[in-house]
Amino acid sequence: MNFLEELKWRGMLQDIMPGTEELLNNEKISGYIGFDPTASSLHIGNLATIMLLVHLQRAGHKPYALVGGATGMIGDPSFKAAERSFLSEETLEINQAGIKKQLMHFLDFDSPVNGAVIVNNYDWFKEMGFLQFLREAGKYLSVNYMMSKDSVKKRLETGISFTEFSYQLLQGYDFYYLYKKYNIRLQMGGSDQWGNITTGTEIIRRKEGDEEGYFKAYALTTRLVTKADGTKFGKSEGGNIWLDPERTSPYQFYQFWLNQSDEDSHRLLRVFTLFDQAEIERLEAAHAEAPHMRIMQKALARDVTVRVHSEKDYELAVKASEVLFGKATLDTLKSIGAGDFDVIFEGVPQSTISRAAWRETANVLDLVSTATHLEIYPSKGEARRAIQQGALSINKTKVGNPETQLAEFELLQEQFLLVSKGKKNHLIRVTD
Repeated sequence: MNFLEELKWRGMLQDIMPGTEELLNNEKISGYIGFDPTASSLHIGNLATIMLLVHLQRAGHKPYALVGGATGMIGDPSFKAAERSFLSEETLEINQAGIKKQLMHFLDFDSPVNGAVIVNNYDWFKEMGFLQFLREAGKYLSVNYMMSKDSVKKRLETGISFTEFSYQLLQGYDFYYLYKKYNIRLQMGGSDQWGNITTGTEIIRRKEGDEEGYFKAYALTTRLVTKADGTKFGKSEGGNIWLDPERTSPYQFYQFWLNQSDEDSHRLLRVFTLFDQAEIERLEAAHAEAPHMRIMQKALARDVTVRVHSEKDYELAVKASEVLFGKATLDTLKSIGAGDFDVIFEGVPQSTISRAAWRETANVLDLVSTATHLEIYPSKGEARRAIQQGALSINKTKVGNPETQLAEFELLQEQFLLVSKGKKNHLIRVTD
């Protein structure tokens, strides 16, 4: 595959330095993207740039991922409204470990030809003194050049510390170091990183003594992913959509993609999946014929969930969706493991009763009212009316008689009972 042509048809190419296309077409090169450890997990905004490395490797080039152990101590001011709080070294180490683990999930590190490599800029900055850094990097860029960057201009209006102002020098020197040590010729990133990336190419040009305009290092960026209405993509009501299942469960992750609009799904399929152009166009055509089937969203949600998490996590997410929103049966509920109930029913109202109270409860009417402290229905009268009107199901089985004995219902995994009030769910947990 041709790397740039791949990015173009996917709509992933934003800015590109002159000469980059010629370089990529004529040589197998090494390229990198930097990830600062500002959190213990990457999020789906980072996933868009990770896909640049994935496509670079698939095209035969060698990908490097830089984890910014040093730059993470400073914080990138690019298009940020205010300065970040410093993170402790202990937190940074935890964050670096989490990010490295996730990066290894997407790239092939075992290829004998172009296996991926992870580097950490703390390794070359930790022994460098302040005066040495000024001589190695600061001498080669004017303050005027640094202030002209769009990423800095906005912060000059509200104030920027010298620490953050120096960030682009650190990132620029990263590129120079990697160019010299590993012959890395290309740096990539999101479009908000263009200023920092081109600072690196300028340091390389000036330090290597090239005054004739011949570039030895190159840059390209991808578009920041936004929704069709122009708003930021990648957040839910609860905040960022993380790649770490402890921060965003596979079910929440799957649901996020499944709930994307038709308008957004066209681009998301191109940016976040590895489907080829023919497959995406086939999905779009099938979706257009039956929009209610949400074919694009289902394909998108499956592909990304499997690659970020696993096939098993995807299957559990689908099962959870069926239970909460679809046409799940008692057999579906029985197939859910005890450990998965907490994942599936996270956010669903729950009541807890003791096993002794369960045995003493006379019937369904008492269970959904007084036995659960009126948490499911606020009175026996309202519970009775709901049952008589066919609005109550237990374990996906409709209940028509308020006097139905609890012995007729099997406790799922010997401790759970799912009560459905119309389309709303309530989980009863029986404890010892």
